[in-house]
Amino acid sequence: MPYPHGGLARHANLPPGERLRVLLVEDDEGDAFLVGELLAETNSMIDLMVATSLREARQRIADVDCVLLDLGLPDAQGLDGLRQVLEMSSGAAVCVLTGRSDEHLGVVAVAEGAQDYLVKGQVDGVLLTRALRYAVERKRADENARRLREVELRQAESARLERGLLPQPLMTTDQVAVHTFYRPGRHAALIGGDFFDVVQTRPDRIDLIVGDVCGHGVDEAALGVELRVAWRALVLAGVPDDEVLPALEQVLMSERRLQEIFATVATTRLDLDANRATVRLAGHPPPLLLSGGRVAPVPAPGGRLLGVRPRRPIAYDLEFDTDDWSLLMYTDGLIEGRVGAGNERLDVPGLTGLLDEPTNRSVSLPELPAWLVGRAERLNGGALADDVAMLLVSRGGGR
Repeated sequence: MPYPHGGLARHANLPPGERLRVLLVEDDEGDAFLVGELLAETNSMIDLMVATSLREARQRIADVDCVLLDLGLPDAQGLDGLRQVLEMSSGAAVCVLTGRSDEHLGVVAVAEGAQDYLVKGQVDGVLLTRALRYAVERKRADENARRLREVELRQAESARLERGLLPQPLMTTDQVAVHTFYRPGRHAALIGGDFFDVVQTRPDRIDLIVGDVCGHGVDEAALGVELRVAWRALVLAGVPDDEVLPALEQVLMSERRLQEIFATVATTRLDLDANRATVRLAGHPPPLLLSGGRVAPVPAPGGRLLGVRPRRPIAYDLEFDTDDWSLLMYTDGLIEGRVGAGNERLDVPGLTGLLDEPTNRSVSLPELPAWLVGRAERLNGGALADDVAMLLVSRGGGR
């Protein structure tokens, strides 16, 4: 309730946003009356409530803009009372109003977190009103600065994770070209767990991976980075092909925060001299082969998700008929968008159809992944909900 002996009650003609709600914590009724009168005489647009103890203040502090605190209370004295109020006040500003004219105490009170230190008998209505409003604005500025800092820290964290998820291909050959693409989904306050990598281990051998950790957030993105780095290490170490994904699954199962977390992965090993590839899928959509003016999914066995029930993926050998081909590897965020007004999804046949459109022949290979996302978003009627990662590896003319 507003203090009955001073201050202003709520007025129906004044916008609520222009008023301040102030809680005075003061056990001296005369001092409380004086504060109310000082605010009333300046037409301060402040709603004043009074609590005579910290216990009572704790019950009334919700939704107040500022707490005006006396340091001598029945249940708290000095800076101990200030610390308790700061702990309970959350987003409210706190000003000290005391009869002790102690400059050192004022400095310490502000250092503890108070917005101002006022001495009874040395403030009039104008100064008190101004001090309360300034305190509220300083508190809001501090909160905004804190939130901005948190956003900056999250952005820096996301940037570090993104660098881990999206590495530079480790390759030197000019026999093939690799074009990469990554776009966060519309939840992009945090990046998700999509990842890819490219590693050349011999002049005629290149390994590629595209994967997706289920979920969106820092934990999933960090796990995606761990899996990518682990895969690169396994490939560079020369671990036998059939043992790479089982070892990667062991990393996933030991590092995931929840047992329900799983990942899908597609890997491809290119043998450039033989002009062939070996594809392994673990619950991941198949790569698409562009060759001879045609587009078709690679008919590799789908395999089982990593982290569900360990099982070695089955290798599929792909022979290229010509020296002009492209292989598109992608995450499922590209094909989960809707097609039309119903619940039908783009899926692999729809993506194949997009790549088979005559209009895409005029799109250069480096621009093809972004073009695909643009077409998928138009069919979806807006931004795709999930992250999208792509690897497009091409030889010769690429089509």
